[in-house]
Amino acid sequence: MSTQEAYRPLSKMMSDVFASVDLLTTSQLKRLEEHKYSASGKSITEPFLQIFWSWLVEQIPRSIAPNLITIVGLAFNFLGMVILISYCPNATEEAPRWAYVFAAFTLLVYQSLDAIDGKQARRTNSASPLGELFDHGCDSVSVSLVSLSVVVSLQLGDMPGYLFVFCFCSFFMFYAAHWQTYVSGTLKFGVIDVTEGQLLYCFVMLISGAVGPQIWSSMLLGLQLKLWSIYFGLAVALFTLYQHLQVILKGGIGRAGSTVANTSVIAPIFHIGSVILLAFLIAWRSKMEVYQRNPNIYILAFGMLSAKITNKLVVAHMTKSSMDLWDVAFLGPGFLLLDQYLDSFFPEKYILYLFLIWNTLDLIRYSTSICNQICKHLNIYCFDIVTKRPSNHSNSQVTTKLSQ
Repeated sequence: MSTQEAYRPLSKMMSDVFASVDLLTTSQLKRLEEHKYSASGKSITEPFLQIFWSWLVEQIPRSIAPNLITIVGLAFNFLGMVILISYCPNATEEAPRWAYVFAAFTLLVYQSLDAIDGKQARRTNSASPLGELFDHGCDSVSVSLVSLSVVVSLQLGDMPGYLFVFCFCSFFMFYAAHWQTYVSGTLKFGVIDVTEGQLLYCFVMLISGAVGPQIWSSMLLGLQLKLWSIYFGLAVALFTLYQHLQVILKGGIGRAGSTVANTSVIAPIFHIGSVILLAFLIAWRSKMEVYQRNPNIYILAFGMLSAKITNKLVVAHMTKSSMDLWDVAFLGPGFLLLDQYLDSFFPEKYILYLFLIWNTLDLIRYSTSICNQICKHLNIYCFDIVTKRPSNHSNSQVTTKLSQ
C-alpha cells in the first residue's frame, strides 16, 4: 500500500470530523424551528432613534433580504476598523483625521442597519429563527471591531493594561447578555445599553477626528481624559453586569431553576472564562511581549475566539441545548501557550497571526455550516427572500418560509 493510499482513510476521517462538528441534530433543528424571539426593556435613546429607523426601513426595497442588510452593516463596520488599525497598528499612532470620522460613520451605518433588519423581516413577512441567529452572530463579531476602533481613537496603546481590560470587558459583557438570555429565555435591555455605548463610541471617534486623538491625553482633575472615559465605561459595565447576575443567580426557567436547556446556570462562565484566562496568561508569560507589541492583532484574534463562543451560546439558547466546553477554536491560543512553555521555539508573533487566521476561518466555517443547515431545514435562502428553495423531502411538512 502506498503512502498516499494509507493516508486517504485518515484524510477522509478528519474531513468528516470537521464537516460534522458543530452541526445541529434533528431534535435541535426541531427546537430551533419552534423558537420564538423574546426581548424586554428599552434604552433611553431607543424611542427617539425608532423614528429614524422606521423612516429608514421604508427606503429599503421589499425585495432586499434582512440578513443582507445585516451583513452589509457589518462590512461597513469592518472597513472602518481596518482603516484605523492600518494607520495605528499599535494603538499609539495618529491616523488621518478623516479616518476617525469615517470609522464613526461606519459604526452609525452598522447600528442603523442592525436596527432595521428585524423591521424589514416583519415588513416583508420573512421572519425566521435564522434572522435572530444571524443578527446576534454579526453583533458578536462587531464587538471586537468596535472595541479596537475605540482604543485606537483614544490612543490607548500606551496603556496596555487598560486596553486589555476595556476590550475583554466588552467581550465579557456581550457574552453575559446572552448568558442571562440562556437562563431566563428573554433578552433584557437596560436603560443604558449597547445603543448608548455605540453612540458614545461614535462621539469619541468624532472628537479624535475633529481635534486629534491627543486631546484624550489632556488632564482633568489629575487624570487623563482617556482614563475618565475608560472608568465611565467600566462603571456602566459593572452596573449592567450586576443586573445580568441578578437574573442569572435568581434561577432560570428550566427545571429546578436551570437554563432553558435544563443545564446549570453557572456553567457558561467556564467558556468565556477560558477565553479571558488564556488571553491573560499568554500576555503575562510572553517573553517577546506578544500582546504589548501587537495589541490590535492580539485583541482581534481573541475577539474572533470570543465571537465563536458567543455564537455557540446563542445557538444553545435557541435550540435549548447544552454547550460543550471544548472547541477547535481553542487550538490557536493553545499552540501559543505551548510555544511559550517551549521557551518560544517559534516567534510568538507568527503564531499569533496564524491564531488569528485559524480562528477567523473557523468562525466563518462554523457560521456558514450552521446557516446552511438551518436554511435547508426551513427551505429558505439566507440572502434571498424572493426565490423559494425546492421542496425538501426530508422536511416536507415544513411550510416553505422566507429568510430573515
